[in-house]
Amino acid sequence: MAHGASETIDLPAEKRDSAMGGCPVRWRRSTRARRVSLRIDARAGEVVVTLPPRANRRAGVALLTTHAAWVMERLAALSPHVALVPGAEVPLGGVPHVIRWTPGTDGTARLEPGAIVVGGEAEESPRRVAEFLRAEARRRMEVLSAGHAALLGVKPKALRLKDTRSRWGSCAPDGTLAFSWRLVMAPDWVLDYVVAHEVAHLRELNHSSRFWAHVARLTPHRDAAVEWLRLNGPALLRVG
Repeated sequence: MAHGASETIDLPAEKRDSAMGGCPVRWRRSTRARRVSLRIDARAGEVVVTLPPRANRRAGVALLTTHAAWVMERLAALSPHVALVPGAEVPLGGVPHVIRWTPGTDGTARLEPGAIVVGGEAEESPRRVAEFLRAEARRRMEVLSAGHAALLGVKPKALRLKDTRSRWGSCAPDGTLAFSWRLVMAPDWVLDYVVAHEVAHLRELNHSSRFWAHVARLTPHRDAAVEWLRLNGPALLRVG
């Protein structure tokens, strides 16, 4: 079994939705794992089975079979995958925008009311739209982080964009802030909270009462944003 290998496994018929067919599985071997575990990878639309060094694949299949109903229910609940192709609709700041291709024009993507307009070759549209979303994410995050940092009297060392599966933001001990570019698709107040949260870590690299006091000073959206990400965050992972 190759590290990170993927395949489709047929689970017992009585424990799966027959309309879904087999279960997409990615196998992962980890020297740090102490037991067999599984999780749903929302972005890839598959279940990841992690095996300790001495565990064999049969143990993973047994765990899958035991939790087959839960696995298939979670996979079925995933939002449909949205490719960044002309005609697709993606959110920007929580507002739906249609990807519109304009042949014969410059390939650079640009923003218009309710639309992300991209020219050039049609097959290049997904890449150009992805580049636009990342650039727009950086622009918005830099504005927000600068404003919040000024209020707290701190200064980030750098701002980096990532495409993480589980963490929306982080603050390194050296003061580097990192965010998932996908947050640009969330409502503005959700993005504001995540940026404020990480900027507050520049003052308190912990989750103490002092830290949360800094967050409250920067944004009123903590509870609502956390709940929004819990409910809608997985859908953002299905874009692109």
